[in-house]
Amino acid sequence: QVHLVESGGGLVQAGDSLRLSCAASGRTFGNYAMGWFRQTPGKERGFVAAIDWSGGSTNYADSVKGRFSISRGNAKNTVYLQMNSLKPADTAVYYCAADSKYGLGNQRDWYAYWGQGTQVTVSS
Repeated sequence: QVHLVESGGGLVQAGDSLRLSCAASGRTFGNYAMGWFRQTPGKERGFVAAIDWSGGSTNYADSVKGRFSISRGNAKNTVYLQMNSLKPADTAVYYCAADSKYGLGNQRDWYAYWGQGTQVTVSS
């Protein structure tokens, strides 16, 4: 059974940094693309960042380019989202996603597996 667990969320001030982690189990995730999405109440879950199976290719939403960085752990079954220069607009529940398809997905329905989410709150 596939299981994704996010951690690292919290309450920070504008300009601060946070690093989210997503630990994957139940499969060999070394060949899986992984991504981060975020959602606020009443809105669709939106794309934040993605990384391919090798860690060599990444993709970011325009709103986070230059501030957020996605990476994979050495064991490939962990993915990180380093978030710098946080803004109140970054406040959301952040979700980790994974899929065995080749490439980088930036649409919610591209991913088959999802975590339960971690709350990030940025105060002004």
